[in-house]
Amino acid sequence: MKTLWQHCHVASMANGSYSIIEDAAIVTSGGRIDWIGPRGSLPDIGEASPVDLGGAWVTPGLVDCHTHTVFGGNRSGEFEQRLQGVSYAEIAAQGGGIASTVRATRAASEDELYASALRRVRALMRDGVTTLEIKSGYGLDLENERKMLKVARRLGETLPLTVRATCLAAHALPPEYKDRSDDYIAHICEVMLPALAAEGLVDAVDAFCEYLAFSPEQVERVFIKAQELGLPVKLHAEQLSSLAGSSLAARYHGLSADHLEFMTEDDCIAMAAAGTVAVLLPGAFYYLRETQLPPMDALRKHGVKIAIASDLNPGTSPALSLRLMLNMACTLFRMTPEEALAGVTTHAATALGLGDSHGTLEVGKVADFVAWDIERPADLAYWLGGELDKRVVRHGVELTD
Repeated sequence: MKTLWQHCHVASMANGSYSIIEDAAIVTSGGRIDWIGPRGSLPDIGEASPVDLGGAWVTPGLVDCHTHTVFGGNRSGEFEQRLQGVSYAEIAAQGGGIASTVRATRAASEDELYASALRRVRALMRDGVTTLEIKSGYGLDLENERKMLKVARRLGETLPLTVRATCLAAHALPPEYKDRSDDYIAHICEVMLPALAAEGLVDAVDAFCEYLAFSPEQVERVFIKAQELGLPVKLHAEQLSSLAGSSLAARYHGLSADHLEFMTEDDCIAMAAAGTVAVLLPGAFYYLRETQLPPMDALRKHGVKIAIASDLNPGTSPALSLRLMLNMACTLFRMTPEEALAGVTTHAATALGLGDSHGTLEVGKVADFVAWDIERPADLAYWLGGELDKRVVRHGVELTD
């Protein structure tokens, strides 16, 4: 049975712009879009169930393409300590920082991780998110990375949500490999990635390329193994220093390079040539009170696709609203509302390898969209906080609470 969605305006986000259709109609069937265009041009579609959207603005379902949603514990106490003058190094010396999250994640059962992640995912979904990436990286051994990735898969199976699972075992050095980072990289390549890929738990492979994490040479070893396993790669790069990690990701045709505050114009050129998406994370930039802006002019000059994500994590971006990230991208990075919306729709979908099926409202694509009770698309980046009235459609079916 077809469904005819009408009495609406559409920002289809085709070609990375609003691509507005006034007084639009959308025909869906089998979870896909059969037709979209001005209502006055609607062809004979036969029998269809009509839905009046009440003059809403319709956008693609939002895509959060970089999150660390699954984790144990809570680091709000460290946030309070930092504001009282305790340094990050002092907190780490006390056993805090990422080490505390690793301990809490290892101690938590799969069900406990699922229950806590579920609350965070539901918050993102209330913002209109219909597609989500979830990284591992707080287990740092085979058993616990597997546990995190199984939770990511379970969330995708139990919620009306498309979930992509990314293995980020090369996130930090686990305590049992202290001062043996090369050995840990070898363990990831020889044991962890092959096992997790064989179990069907991995859609992509990520790493943290930074002076306080892993070197470009170590990351390249992970990329080579991912390539052997037929898995696409992405990379945390250029957040704190310039190591040409984004160029490395481009050399391996990475889906994305993320953070990028310290990337160079040469990195931009390499990413543009490879089609690697730049994923900017304004929540972490804000939370850490950074001052080094990503090179927005160079990214635009060379035509690099720019995505925006929440980077939801317990330490540097405990962000539960992707829509708030739109405003931060505009106010902190000087993006336009149109660029920001493209960053959580079409470009974010491309950053997950889903650009052919998600992220824009076009014939043949998945019928994931949100009908917003707003005056214009820019309202999505304009309002700070709160929950905007909306109707969410996934695979052609309207969701209910």
